[in-house]
Amino acid sequence: MGSPRTLFEKIWDRHVVLRREGQCLLYVDRNIVHDGAFHAFANLARRGLKVRRPGQTFGTPDHYVPTVSRSPADAPTAEIRRMVETFADNVRAHGIPAFQLADDRQGIVHIVGPEQGITLPGFVLVCGDSHTSTHGALGALAFGIGQSENEHVLATQTLWQAPQKTMRISVEGKRQDHVSAKDLILAIIARIGAGGAVGHVVEYAGSAIRAMSVEERLTVCNMSIEAGARAGMVAPDDTTFSYLAGRPFAPKGAEWERALAYWKTLPSDPGARFEAEASLDASRLEPMVTWGTSPEHAAPISAAVPSGPPRAHEYMGLAPGTKLEGLKIDRVFIGSCTNSRIEDLRAAAAVVRGKKARVPAMVVPGSGLVKKQAEAEGLDAVFSAAGFEWRHAGCSMCVGMNGDLGRPQERIASTSNRNFEGRQGRGARTHLMSPAMAAAAAIAGCLTDIRK
Repeated sequence: MGSPRTLFEKIWDRHVVLRREGQCLLYVDRNIVHDGAFHAFANLARRGLKVRRPGQTFGTPDHYVPTVSRSPADAPTAEIRRMVETFADNVRAHGIPAFQLADDRQGIVHIVGPEQGITLPGFVLVCGDSHTSTHGALGALAFGIGQSENEHVLATQTLWQAPQKTMRISVEGKRQDHVSAKDLILAIIARIGAGGAVGHVVEYAGSAIRAMSVEERLTVCNMSIEAGARAGMVAPDDTTFSYLAGRPFAPKGAEWERALAYWKTLPSDPGARFEAEASLDASRLEPMVTWGTSPEHAAPISAAVPSGPPRAHEYMGLAPGTKLEGLKIDRVFIGSCTNSRIEDLRAAAAVVRGKKARVPAMVVPGSGLVKKQAEAEGLDAVFSAAGFEWRHAGCSMCVGMNGDLGRPQERIASTSNRNFEGRQGRGARTHLMSPAMAAAAAIAGCLTDIRK
């Protein structure tokens, strides 16, 4: 028997095709493309190349799509409309399975992959988006790539990568009521910093992680990149297997049994060595909000704004010592690949039921299937009765590429993953938080403690 290996090492070793000068050529099981992949497809066309394995490539438009309707004609500009239409042309030309705007299965890439069973334990999965780390929640090695790398994967089904170090973040204890997976990952990033996991693949472990649903684990892994990690992972377990069973692209019958036997070998071996370790006590966590211009600028809602980078205070219009609770907000966004799944929408709807929003608020489901399920449960009616806009699936205001933007100096309570300057519109001020906290902010018109 060899040395004990981590989950990451097991997947990496299985996928190495060639080693050369400190780099490894990895076989890629799945590549998910979206409407921002036009450069990669244009380069393929210029070189006269076709997609090597179209059956292992999947597509869905999400970054640029309008959320007010399912028609590209409703895009805010002609250029954005061309992005959406070019995506449809590209996947059709290469025979790539894709979920177009009129398809209920369309949605944000990082919602659709797990939802469809495209993401599976032990896979190497890539996508031209930094939050591809989301898929690691199912025990896959998943990371974002640039469009030149995407071109390479489309043409060869392989990718050159440098080996990464490993980091384990252990979270023990039971979360208190109203403390969500979003609060947990914001607390981790605040603890280790935006550069705390640079050069590492993070494995999340401990009783608090094992107790999470798959959707909660997806939220945690989604924001791994905000701590600088190349990827985030959770070892597959019975929760994972139950989630995947029966998904459209998951194995069936005898293939399922063979896959299950392999997946059960993936968790890190006892005694496996991690180059870095960190830990957190889940029982001590509170609902979190960000106050600055990086996800590491996060604090409990009960706290005051700490002293940080002067530019962050200036941009956000917040002086050190300002109480977070009671801070007036102007707009609420519930959506993004971090928090737009059915469990997120249920949590938000439970807060707003029977109440009225005091500020403009928007709910953008992560996929057409999430939207359909929410409507079957009557959640759309709950949001609409409270004065929230109920939109179609897409990335929307998380990145604003489709025209869903905040205004200068507007303070936005958002369930997305980045609060950088201008992320949600020029001069817009973003506060990251959980769906329940964002919903409560919409009702109160200010940042508020969901526990009260």
